[in-house]
Amino acid sequence: MSSAPGTQRPPILLTGATGYIGGRLLRALEERGERVRCLTRRPEAFTSHRNTTTVVAGDVLEIESLRPAMRGVETAYYLVHSMTSAASFEEQDRRGAANFAAAAREAGVRRIVYLGGLGAGSDLSSHLTSRQEVGRILADSGVQTIEFRASIVIGSGSLSFEMLRKLVERLPVMVTPRWVRTKAQPIAIEDVLDYLVAALDVELEGSAVFEIGGADRVSYEELMREYARQLGVRRWIIPVPFLTARLSSLWLGLVTPVYARVGRKLIDSLPHETVVRDASAIQAFPIRARGYREAIARALANEDREFAETRWSDAVSSASPRPERYGGVRHGKRLVYSRSIDVRVSAAQAFRPIRRIGGETGWYFGNRLWRLRGFIDLLAGGVGVRRGRRDPETPTVGSALDFWRVEAYEPNQLLRLQAEMKLPGRAWLQFEVDTADHGSTIRQTAIFHPTGLLGTAYWYGLFVVHSWIFKGMLAKIAGAAQAPEGSRRPLPGVTTGLDDV
Repeated sequence: MSSAPGTQRPPILLTGATGYIGGRLLRALEERGERVRCLTRRPEAFTSHRNTTTVVAGDVLEIESLRPAMRGVETAYYLVHSMTSAASFEEQDRRGAANFAAAAREAGVRRIVYLGGLGAGSDLSSHLTSRQEVGRILADSGVQTIEFRASIVIGSGSLSFEMLRKLVERLPVMVTPRWVRTKAQPIAIEDVLDYLVAALDVELEGSAVFEIGGADRVSYEELMREYARQLGVRRWIIPVPFLTARLSSLWLGLVTPVYARVGRKLIDSLPHETVVRDASAIQAFPIRARGYREAIARALANEDREFAETRWSDAVSSASPRPERYGGVRHGKRLVYSRSIDVRVSAAQAFRPIRRIGGETGWYFGNRLWRLRGFIDLLAGGVGVRRGRRDPETPTVGSALDFWRVEAYEPNQLLRLQAEMKLPGRAWLQFEVDTADHGSTIRQTAIFHPTGLLGTAYWYGLFVVHSWIFKGMLAKIAGAAQAPEGSRRPLPGVTTGLDDV
């Protein structure tokens, strides 16, 4: 189905673009230069993308809204499910698939690509049964349908993966049902996207079902233990025979209430093995999926990268002071405390004390407390503050800075430090400088990714102390920025209004 050389492919219809898989597939299609038409019930909530992407209003439960969206389309992705619905999700899935298939047939769509769920047998859960029924409805329409069936998708944001890791992060000891030893074949989100994109060009006759999975067959217990290992925590998992799927779903609602409604439907599927039994996908596609260890590592690395790309000077307006919130705000899995201060100097001058921070210069405020924290860290087997810094003037990425390590450095703009002291989680301290009408704005951001309940207790329990230190540090940095070179005395005129988040 690949387009002829020199010709442009007809627009691709994408449903579910506001969801986890669909959103990432949209980016992958855009990077290939494809023209994409996104179908969504709320176009006003859709974030802007490249000019090759258009957004149309439509609902798979209303067939009339699908007909205009299908015009001129050759390939349509169906990435819709109704599991978050309070009503019967099976009936809504059935109706949505039937409407989509009928509209695609009427419009002359050549291929539908659908992502369903792995599982075999006649006693599958309602969730897996519905996912596979949707695939049959699409294929029975007469439109060529490629159905991929996958187990757990490992990626930061995937529902099944987020539930799994939330359990690991929150519970040092887990009393679990027997299904934790059920085998699955988890697959990395990158590999799922590779399959979905490859479906555009693969040559097939008629419809086909492809079972896709990662390189390893592992139990849910093994997945949780591996995630704990990569997180650097120890977890005790105790399987017991009397926890049924129903009791497990109620327990899940207590531990992870955010995922309770959908999670209970997924829990019903966990006693069933979700492994690849048909290897035809390996013959049809040139894709060799990763193992679960690499998939988890990439999920964590990608999460760090996406978070690191956040510019807090853009995310939080420094022009309008806000009342201080205890504990800062949540940004995904991380807790963030950000504040800014205005100075009447250039960006280079404002950044000068930031690039000199640590080592012989110290931390501008509460130096005795910083040294005490380093001593405690040393007693706990950490690095302490004895390392100092290699260059007193210019930090270099990867170099040690007391008990921090320089993770990012942009001259006169950004310094981000990652903590290497012993902590129940991971921590960063970031400084940004932006040019403003009055001179410059310095933003300081403390970021913490807690590990389990201990990590959360650590952040909130010490928040008063940390916020006092960070507030004093930022004020002293602003004063040093406005002081003449060689002087540690701040000049008059420092803006004292701090913007807290």
